[in-house]
Amino acid sequence: MVRTRFNHGWSRRGFALLWDAEVLGRLCPPRAIVSLRELFALVGRWPEDLPAAGGDALVVSGLEGALDVLSGADAARWIETDLRQAVFSFQDFYEGQAGLILWAPSGRNRIDMNAATESYAWKHRDAGADGLPLGRLLFAGAENEVERILTGDDPNVDYDGKHWAGLHHPRIS
Repeated sequence: MVRTRFNHGWSRRGFALLWDAEVLGRLCPPRAIVSLRELFALVGRWPEDLPAAGGDALVVSGLEGALDVLSGADAARWIETDLRQAVFSFQDFYEGQAGLILWAPSGRNRIDMNAATESYAWKHRDAGADGLPLGRLLFAGAENEVERILTGDDPNVDYDGKHWAGLHHPRIS
């Protein structure tokens, strides 16, 4: 069963992949977005005040570019090790009371869900037909806790349709 999230509280806790520009615009001004390089420079030196979601979130750009320049095997290894360690460091420092949001503008077209297994994958030129298994690499297999971020408040909206704005996980472990 696909889990969905309609309220805006998701941005202040956990981890998200976001691709909806309108939602991003409500979270922070463009100047507040940090690069992937800056994210890794912040590991172990996290600021007390965060620049997005009223001081409760950090928005990071550059994920797609990083994945696109790596081979499928290298991208999988990087997600599973380097990216996950940065997410763990962020979560530990803020004790789960802040949100880490990766801006992925083409994510809507690059993330697929296998309905039979409810697993998510990132389409990558070098990762075969199944793509990079985000559930295993990033969510440590806890895809049953992943929520689809939906715009609006209508509980009957098509969760695969135009209102699908991203993915949210309350805490990666």
